[in-house]
Amino acid sequence: MFINSLLQRIQKEWFIVTMLLMIVLAALIPDLGKSQGWFHLNKLTSIGIAIIFFLHGIGLSPEKIRQGVSNWKLHLVVQLATFAVYPLIWVVFGQMMSQAFPAALAVGFCYLFALPSTISSSVAMTSIGKGNIPGAIFNASLSSVLGVFITPLLMGWFTQSTGARLDVSGTIVSVAELLLLPMIAGQLLRPLLGNLLARYKGITNKVDKWVILMIVLNAFSDSVIEHIWSHFSVTLLGISALICVVVLLAITHLLRWVSARWHFSHADEVAAVFCGTKKTLAAGIPMAKVIFSTSPDLGMILLPIMLYHPIQLFYCAILANRYADRANAHLPPNK
Repeated sequence: MFINSLLQRIQKEWFIVTMLLMIVLAALIPDLGKSQGWFHLNKLTSIGIAIIFFLHGIGLSPEKIRQGVSNWKLHLVVQLATFAVYPLIWVVFGQMMSQAFPAALAVGFCYLFALPSTISSSVAMTSIGKGNIPGAIFNASLSSVLGVFITPLLMGWFTQSTGARLDVSGTIVSVAELLLLPMIAGQLLRPLLGNLLARYKGITNKVDKWVILMIVLNAFSDSVIEHIWSHFSVTLLGISALICVVVLLAITHLLRWVSARWHFSHADEVAAVFCGTKKTLAAGIPMAKVIFSTSPDLGMILLPIMLYHPIQLFYCAILANRYADRANAHLPPNK
């Protein structure tokens, strides 16, 4: 009886269980999932992200895309959360962090709060949670482009450093290649493949979850390979991780509260939460190498985003499943 109940629970929560297994696997065999490793997961995840956007391009009607662009309340909430609320945390607590932590680690938290949102996992989590996918696509891509300008400006303001020039055009091209091209291709092929996609919806709906699992394995494997965990005491790591958890929970509850006050639909709340709480690791690390190119403490500067990234993936995966259950049960938002 107990075993049957346990198996049923595991089957229902297979995504969360598999995510935990990916973390354990990364710790035991990091070469398996590291970038440029056995399976070249950095390339596979890029392909997976392209497939997600391609499928979304097929599934989205032009009317829904226009609706996503015109939803100004959602855009305002997400962008303010990313580029105003998070930096405000540093304004309030930055001096305290600078006194309590090594200088490079404090700068790392400052950098974390200044980063833009993610693209792939924001859209994937929104999809899992039955959220507003057009709104998530628009806000995640807008955040990524704005971050090219805003993140260095914030870092220069907060740390009084000059920063370095960023390849703005290259970043915009990368975002377009990752997001727009697959989606446009899907839109163009929608008349031909729309019915086929609907026929195999049970399979295609799981693609985003498998891509998230590959991203988790890749992120943890890279952090193990880079010995990110071995350079710091257990206490320092624990405190840093706790701060990441507290910040993530606080922003999540703030966004849910704002969504309730502004009477967001379930779909808009999901998009607001998953786009507004995310911070990008994929763009954050290359950007950090440019901004902090002369710093010998780059590893410690990157620690907060390396911690925050898997924490946000794990927590948001759980929350996405809860949102999906709520949508399937036809419950109102914030219940």
